[in-house]
Amino acid sequence: MDHIEETVKVKLASDSAIKVHDTLKAVYEALEVKGYNSVNQIVAYIMSGDPTYITGYNNARNLMAKLEPDEILEILVKEYLKAL
Repeated sequence: MDHIEETVKVKLASDSAIKVHDTLKAVYEALEVKGYNSVNQIVAYIMSGDPTYITGYNNARNLMAKLEPDEILEILVKEYLKAL
């Protein structure tokens, strides 16, 4: 507990970014096919961790469960900031 004031550095491998990209694309497409608002469903899942926001269609729920929410958010923020 002596290091409580220190900031922890997190670094994800580029493989991780590819995995997140591919998973989000597959989940997005599965949600679209089933008629859901894909963005809202994915955001709700990330915020709550509740897998019922993701359809089971095309194994989307299982794919999404393999990702950590912080991993998803880090990659999304990086990609958003790159576009600025």
